[in-house]
Amino acid sequence: MQPKRSPDDPAVTLLGLGTAVPPVILHQSEAASIARSVFAEHYPDYDRLAGVFETSGIKKRHAVCPLDWYQTPRGWPERTAAYLEGAGALFVEAATKALADADLSAADIDSIVTVSSTGIATPALDVRTYETMGFRATTRRIPVFGLGCAGGVSGLAIAADIARGRPGRNVLLVAVEVCTLAFRLDELTKANIVASALFGDGAAACVLRAGDAPANAHAFTVTGEHAWPDTIDLMGWNVDAGGFGVIFARSIPPFARKNMGPAVASILDAGGLSTGDIDRFICHPGGARVVDAFEETLSLVPNSLDHERDILAEYGNMSAPTVLFVLERMRTAGLPPRSALIAMGPGFTASCAVLEQAA
Repeated sequence: MQPKRSPDDPAVTLLGLGTAVPPVILHQSEAASIARSVFAEHYPDYDRLAGVFETSGIKKRHAVCPLDWYQTPRGWPERTAAYLEGAGALFVEAATKALADADLSAADIDSIVTVSSTGIATPALDVRTYETMGFRATTRRIPVFGLGCAGGVSGLAIAADIARGRPGRNVLLVAVEVCTLAFRLDELTKANIVASALFGDGAAACVLRAGDAPANAHAFTVTGEHAWPDTIDLMGWNVDAGGFGVIFARSIPPFARKNMGPAVASILDAGGLSTGDIDRFICHPGGARVVDAFEETLSLVPNSLDHERDILAEYGNMSAPTVLFVLERMRTAGLPPRSALIAMGPGFTASCAVLEQAA
């Protein structure tokens, strides 16, 4: 939790936003057919779980590899090669769009925050794109791993703090995830089957700057996180010789329904706001039941999170960048005077960032 923001703190303006998805389209009916051919013979309870492909709220997703790639056993070297190629291309596309939206070039960027939890790259993705993008050799790099689905909102908070501490400097946030690389033929678990019905690949980028806000711009003000003790088994990765194995507890939606509302209210209160001050919550659509839980815990009108459901249907759960896809959709439709982005991630953690129309 952060202390109340000083009125003298410079506003951190959202200058540009861009998103990207890979070209391979995975229709949900096709995913269900592939999953049945892989899991049904070996997982006795598969028929009961297969309904998640219909109840997830997802119509299609995007993937970095052709569909037959996922039907062959893969290890770390192949998954890493696919991550470097796929995530690198998504990084460049999303960042290029965000820079164009901000009317800036890569050479204008002073700091880069890269959020990604679905692959490991050292050197990180940011420096691997330097030549392609045209970043300066002196640009600061802040790669962040492990934030999971909370990474879009937590990444914004990190980028906003950096921008606030360096007024006039341009900060680029890139959240890129290739969740489909975690699909495992050797993981006959409920969590892996559910993940095969939910996860897709994508990236989103934002350009932030503190100080000179353009007219009618929106600025990030209050940010905060809340972590619950003894909850590390709700969401995350198991790491073994075959790659990442998903931890995805069925208790996540009821946990969110019970706990997210009070946590968000506490974050807002620390920034001098209440939930009643928020015109629109912009939520990470982790799944249909998660969106329902957000509406209930935040006391929203049922089915009011329409853009969240639309993004989920079109792209699935892309982890960190998904909430930024919702923000892009909201920005196109017209942002209200004050909105709040919220997401949940491993830890178990709630993250919140308030976006207000600059004075």
